[in-house]
Amino acid sequence: MGDFNGVGIEVIIKTLSNNKILEYCTPIVYGSSKVFSYHKNIVKADEMQVQNINNAERPYSGRVNVVNCWQENVSVTLGKATVDGGKYAYIALDRACGDLSNGLIDVLVTAPINKEAMKMAEFPYPGHTEYLTKKFGGSESIMLMVNGDLRVGLLSNHIPVSEVASKVTKEHFVKKLKIFNRALKQDFGIERPTIAVLGLNPHAGDNGTIGSEEIDVIRPAIIEAKKNGAMVMGPYPADGFFGNREYLKFDGILAMYHDQGLIPFKALSFGNGVNYTGGLKIIRTSPDHGTAYNIAGQNMADPSSFRNAVYAAMDIFRNRNDHQETHADPMKKKPKPSEEKE
Repeated sequence: MGDFNGVGIEVIIKTLSNNKILEYCTPIVYGSSKVFSYHKNIVKADEMQVQNINNAERPYSGRVNVVNCWQENVSVTLGKATVDGGKYAYIALDRACGDLSNGLIDVLVTAPINKEAMKMAEFPYPGHTEYLTKKFGGSESIMLMVNGDLRVGLLSNHIPVSEVASKVTKEHFVKKLKIFNRALKQDFGIERPTIAVLGLNPHAGDNGTIGSEEIDVIRPAIIEAKKNGAMVMGPYPADGFFGNREYLKFDGILAMYHDQGLIPFKALSFGNGVNYTGGLKIIRTSPDHGTAYNIAGQNMADPSSFRNAVYAAMDIFRNRNDHQETHADPMKKKPKPSEEKE
């Protein structure tokens, strides 16, 4: 559910109110039926069929299932960051991830959380991406913003700008490029993806006159990635790259830090983009917006981004399965029918 003081539940309800989506998936919402009903009344989604369930073992198809992650009454304070908003978002997230680990659900779509509220609730991570990377045993992941053929990955996520340069190391760079390249192949079905790398400094350093990271780190990392078979190019000056629409020529773009990638992405895609955590064994997407406290409870939130996140999760699930089947080891012995699980 995310933070119930924001617009997360509203965009969930608006997305799942369209019965067409129930033909493609069985939605399971983790949170509270009471809080869900509270927001459902605001949205006036009277015709939505909701089934309360205790766990995800036997969800009802053709209906919106709500798993009650807590029983106590909670205080909804629309439009404000509160301890409860963070605490119960954390509880719902943890419960959903437990079921994801146990194979009860196929994909995870997260509604927005508020970092201030999560900090109040002692959530020990900067955001969803870092939590999920730790939870599912990944040493590294990549934050990808996706809208159609526009896919922007980040070298660093939610860190102060003053710390960005310290993350620009060859080892870190090569690792991110490898994860990015693999995600484009297995999760987006691109056989030979092309990746553009943006420079850290203005004008991509101007041959060392405005910083040396491009010469000392970024170019050597690109060369190494090419030797390993990846089709990587750059570094490109970030402003000219987007201004000249160079982004249309590539399957993926690697930005050095949060705002370098997200400002142009949101300028081009806001309200329709999807946040995807690449490089993990699980599939997780989310909308490209936050809790939007300023319009919470006013039935004004646009569900387009959340709806796209749901469809993207399903597409990635299918692409990953197709990729695994296509690249399966032909010498691996297939189980006999009697050995297969029901």
